[in-house]
Amino acid sequence: MIETIVNMFDIWTDAQGVKSRTRVKGVENISLEGIDKLRELILELAVRGKLVPQNVNDETAAELLKKIEEEKKRLVNEGKIKKQEVFPGIDDDEKPYKIPSNWEWTQLANIYYTISPSDKKLKNSDIIEAGEYPVVDQGKAFIAGYTNSKKLLIEIPGPVVVFGDHTTVKKYIDFDFVAGADGTKILRPYKMNERYFYTYLLSYKLEGKGYSRHFKFLNENYFALPPLAEQHRIAAKVDELMTLCDKLEKEQFNNLKIHQVLVKTLVGTLTQATDTNEFQAAWERISVHFDTLFCTEDSIDQLKQTILQLAIMGKMVSQDPNDQPANELLKQIAKAKEKLIEEGKLKKTAPLAEVSENEKKFLLPKGWEWKRLNDVIDVRDGTHDSPKEAFGQITYPLITSQNFENGSINFDTAKRISEVDYIEISKRSLVERFDILFSMIGGNLGNQVMVDTDIPFSVKNVALFKYYSKAYTSPFFIKKTMEYIALTLQSRAIGGAQPFVSLGFLRNIVIAVPPIAEQNRIVSKIDELFYICDLLKEKVQKSNIYKGLLSKTIVKEVVQ
Repeated sequence: MIETIVNMFDIWTDAQGVKSRTRVKGVENISLEGIDKLRELILELAVRGKLVPQNVNDETAAELLKKIEEEKKRLVNEGKIKKQEVFPGIDDDEKPYKIPSNWEWTQLANIYYTISPSDKKLKNSDIIEAGEYPVVDQGKAFIAGYTNSKKLLIEIPGPVVVFGDHTTVKKYIDFDFVAGADGTKILRPYKMNERYFYTYLLSYKLEGKGYSRHFKFLNENYFALPPLAEQHRIAAKVDELMTLCDKLEKEQFNNLKIHQVLVKTLVGTLTQATDTNEFQAAWERISVHFDTLFCTEDSIDQLKQTILQLAIMGKMVSQDPNDQPANELLKQIAKAKEKLIEEGKLKKTAPLAEVSENEKKFLLPKGWEWKRLNDVIDVRDGTHDSPKEAFGQITYPLITSQNFENGSINFDTAKRISEVDYIEISKRSLVERFDILFSMIGGNLGNQVMVDTDIPFSVKNVALFKYYSKAYTSPFFIKKTMEYIALTLQSRAIGGAQPFVSLGFLRNIVIAVPPIAEQNRIVSKIDELFYICDLLKEKVQKSNIYKGLLSKTIVKEVVQ
């Protein structure tokens, strides 16, 4: 059994998952599922009597049960607990699994009591930042503060387990404390090793049981009771192995962080290369270790970001001297903009400042130009009003950034507005195919979608990127450019809990403009390389899934 665990050790350490498929990225979003399964296996082996050897000289669990009953009677006689129901015993066909011969099956409710005096209610005013006695509250934190109020102090005869109606988290504590919020339960076992009792509680799966059902579920479960001496040995071994798991997890995260820094540093040499020879040398260093470097989802995301950066720097495709240079292209765009103003389709605005030298972040290829975003495309936004929700057949979707989903618009989740409101909003914010919607506020700041439908709809509280002329501007190149800019937008935003960027900020963003023919070549090359990156990521994801399934299978097989 232990040999199986050791032989499959790389499965435990390598199996990974992702905590969230949102825009949260990096090592912090990785879950080490293999190590989680290893912890689960340790608990399963512990409560089944397979973690430490049995000793024939131990006093049996049957004798321990008799002492537990005597302890109950004493506490009842002293008025410390109410009289308990007599446990009827377990039939052989009800026993969940086989246990050692000197163990006994009992019911969980038979081996613990709760401590929650009704005359010691804790008020918010009783809680202070520092004090003599810690305040225990349910939830993941457990320590809610401190109090100096002795009248609230509950004397505990030894370590206990804190548990709550609103959470599946359990906490072993060993100090004097006061009760916290309503629903907090203080569980104290009779005549048992408290750490073993806590370990056994950890093995119960409580997720999804709902409010106030956790204790009912616990009390209906059976409990495999070992001899007291073996409880001590099991608790010590579990603590030892869990400490090793914690150490292993820390080492794995440290390795992942080191790997992340290494990848970031090496791909950075590509974007920092000043000429073709330097770029080629940097790529050769990477390509030799490609499989080692790009073996996680985060590293592949870094590779995609590097591709994007190289593309907008003009280092992804070669320049063609026959292309019309960008300065000529920008003249055509300016003429198209003036025409829209003359036709009354666009308001005339004050000219933007020229791009200064310190705003030019890298050396442009020949034929490219620096320009502010609003000089290249029309940057406006949707309505700031809150039109009433409308019902019926003639209604229109009102899209916000909350309706952006995996690079597309989810119309099913959108609020509907009347035709009158749609027409009014469209006077200044008419949305058309290939326009770009760009989130300006909140946690999804910089998230964006390109409109790929002719369905009429309105937008609210998002930036709307339109074109003076699609003949002189590739919408897909603008989209790629803004994807790169969005990578650092959170750090450049203002605001606290709700960071945002203004329309003026977006209009003044400086972008590198290539010839239109090169824009199209760049987009094609990015799409080609991103497709390869996505295949690599899919391979990594499948590998992690297989490792995770394998670790689960090992747990299942070992504990049978």
